[in-house]
Amino acid sequence: MSETNYFDRELSWLEFNQRVLDEALDERVPLLERVKFLAITGSNLDEFFRVRIGALTRLIDSQGSSKALSGMTPHEQLVAIRDRVNQMIQDQYAFFLDQLSPLLENEGIRRLSEDALNATQKLMLKQVFQDEILSVLTPMAVGAEVQFPLLANQILNVCVRMTPKDTSNGNAVESRYAVIPFGRTLSRFYSLPAESGFAYMHLEDIVSMFIHDFFPGEEIEDIHTFRLTRNADVEVQELTPQGLAVNMADVITARTEADCLRLEIEQSASNGMVNFLKSETGVTHEQVYQIPGPIDLGAFMELAGRRGFDQLKYDAWPPVESPDVPAEELMFDIVSEKDVLLFHPYESFEPVVRFIEEAADDPDVIAIKQTLYRISRHSPIVKALKRAVVNGKHVTVLLELKARFDEERNLKQARELEAIGAQVIHGVKGLKTHAKVCIIVRREPSGVQRYLHFGTGNYNESTAKLYSDVSLFTRDEDLGTDAIAFFNSIAGDSQPPQNFRKLESAPLRLRMTLKKLIDSEARRATNGQEARIFIKLNALTDTTLIDALYAASQAGVKVFLNIRGICCLKPGVEGLSENIEVVSIVDRFLEHARIFSIHNGGDPKVFISSADWMPRNLDNRKELLVPVEDIQCRRKLLHILDEFRKDNIKSSVLQADGSYLKKTATSDEPVRAQEVLYREAQVATNRIAKKQRTMFEPHHF
Repeated sequence: MSETNYFDRELSWLEFNQRVLDEALDERVPLLERVKFLAITGSNLDEFFRVRIGALTRLIDSQGSSKALSGMTPHEQLVAIRDRVNQMIQDQYAFFLDQLSPLLENEGIRRLSEDALNATQKLMLKQVFQDEILSVLTPMAVGAEVQFPLLANQILNVCVRMTPKDTSNGNAVESRYAVIPFGRTLSRFYSLPAESGFAYMHLEDIVSMFIHDFFPGEEIEDIHTFRLTRNADVEVQELTPQGLAVNMADVITARTEADCLRLEIEQSASNGMVNFLKSETGVTHEQVYQIPGPIDLGAFMELAGRRGFDQLKYDAWPPVESPDVPAEELMFDIVSEKDVLLFHPYESFEPVVRFIEEAADDPDVIAIKQTLYRISRHSPIVKALKRAVVNGKHVTVLLELKARFDEERNLKQARELEAIGAQVIHGVKGLKTHAKVCIIVRREPSGVQRYLHFGTGNYNESTAKLYSDVSLFTRDEDLGTDAIAFFNSIAGDSQPPQNFRKLESAPLRLRMTLKKLIDSEARRATNGQEARIFIKLNALTDTTLIDALYAASQAGVKVFLNIRGICCLKPGVEGLSENIEVVSIVDRFLEHARIFSIHNGGDPKVFISSADWMPRNLDNRKELLVPVEDIQCRRKLLHILDEFRKDNIKSSVLQADGSYLKKTATSDEPVRAQEVLYREAQVATNRIAKKQRTMFEPHHF
């Protein structure tokens, strides 16, 4: 394995998941929040297997030998990943079994075994089993000459080995196997009556307790829970005559039939059962993970959200209403006066929804053009767009069908919008449209005006309560011209203009523009000027931009990177990156905003973007880089970047060897960036509310 100037992408992601696990391990975090973080590590790992290990497995199967940025071959990567994943699983379950479970029990949250049930609980469980579980679940014979069923991805199952009780004929009887898939309709946690607290039993324990009801007359020899993970790295055939919508439906089906990448089974399972399932599912020895506790830690998100234990959770931080968007004023009137920048979820996402809802009902609005990537199941924005069509607006929606794991929902919404008369575009051939832009065209006395919203996150009011993202409202004329040109180039399958006035887009010129901005700051440093770069991203893997940052560091530019997840750049390496600091913040909100700033000789240039600095974003997606020029909005973004730089409670610092060390508040004042930003948002709102209460406005006739 050769040494390079870049960390391995996959191993870097696993270190991000470790930082999430570290939040679960942190005793200062409320108990049910620790359960939540543990559940997130489980869900994250599930997707990592389906997508990243899936892609590596396909590459190896196709005899691919191209090396990763780290210099590792695909096989070397897979070996290193398995070693790291095995260690992570040990850490997850050591924490779950040795620390978390006893702490939960001390707080009255108890998982009961069959031996611990009292008569009332047993009676209730018998009723629940007979009325619900037995009616829903269906056993399937497997083995011998019976084809193994196509079990759903990442759904719990039990495997049962048994023999008939009646062997009076004296003939030897071989064991047989059956599988009971749990499906998606039943709860994993069944509440039981208890004098205090919350007592529950796992579904798999209840099935095991009453297993003879499924197989009367059989001697149960072995019963264990298991789960399969299938490859989700299915290629989209976009250029076929059937069209993208049909192809995406095929992709969804193909994932259900894809090869197994992982077999998780209880550690206590016998070698015979493990070997049987290996043989039937086609997994290798390396793909078997024997789990020392309950399989599917992601399911414990349900337990983390249990009501009635508020003392074990964070205090609520409900989004505040920004003083920049008074509820009593129309969004068009507000944006006509000034640009508005909101930072979610500290400030409410409601103005974004209101922006589109008001446009749908405003008689002066003549058109709405919007990109949609990941939307909620009952999206109020989609409802508003439908209403706009009914109200006679020209509505054009680019609804990306290739948003991984949201394809089915997006297909449904696209068909509903088309049926009502909206013009729906299903993305661009060969590219994902990941840009977040809404354009509202309004006829006003002064002429036709274009009102714009640009975002770093999805038009999804549900995730906007959990993800940290930026919204910019403006009616800047140049941005409006650029946004229309960008949108129409997507809709018309044509090239955007060679030179935007202010925007920049991928895949044509975004990387080049970012590199030029970095290089310009490096030249200032070379000339003896103060030079700084601040970057906030989810991931940094693009070697062209990493190399530009290395060069800037060598020129004397102070570079601060706030990278939530994957970072392939090596900071603090002598002669390469001494002036680069990389921190990652994991806290109660998921850091998702992309913000970029250069000092520019004291007149900072500040941008927001939908794009991470990864080849997939810069080469294979339609993305936008948006300059923020309003002085107040720009100042707000610089303050946000500075607070994340100062964080010494939830920050971890990337070391030159790829490890992360938690920042500690020593002599400095403790700073938790997310809390600071939320308290500041509260203060700003309260200040305006107090001012309004001390002002008296007379009625006018």
